[in-house]
Amino acid sequence: MKNENTLDLNKPPRDTVHDSPGVLVFPPALLVGTLLLGLLLGISWPWSLFPASAPVFWIRAAACLLAVSGAWLMIWGRTTMVRAGTNVPPHKPTLAIVTAGPFRYTRNPLYLGGTLVYLGLAMVLRSVWLLWLFAPMVLALRWGIIHREERYLEAKFGEVYLAYKSRVRRWL
Repeated sequence: MKNENTLDLNKPPRDTVHDSPGVLVFPPALLVGTLLLGLLLGISWPWSLFPASAPVFWIRAAACLLAVSGAWLMIWGRTTMVRAGTNVPPHKPTLAIVTAGPFRYTRNPLYLGGTLVYLGLAMVLRSVWLLWLFAPMVLALRWGIIHREERYLEAKFGEVYLAYKSRVRRWL
């Protein structure tokens, strides 16, 4: 029988519980790490996405447009979060549910933007390796980061987050 002065060793004291989603990896590190792995594989075993006869100008123009759009979306999302007074890094507590700016269209503008930048770079670099690594990267992003963030936000903000989640798609 426990009394109120007994310390439960299976449960950390309240003041040491960290207010964060507990993501498995820092999101930019996932994107940059996957990109570096793909580049390393490309150097070791070159594998071009497009044949040499492909219309490179148009492919690169589309790829640059994709990458610039992704970077712009990331900047817009980050700026919106800062203006709303919440923390951007996922290891810090979320202070508010942001529904303005790009968050009206996607719940994850920074992650969507990062994936667009990644795809744009894969096309510019004409790397099959980067495209092969894209799916595992997105799965790690989904299950190791986004899923944990959504659970955290549901627990922290309850109905406010659930209502937002029902109105706005995860990606687009």
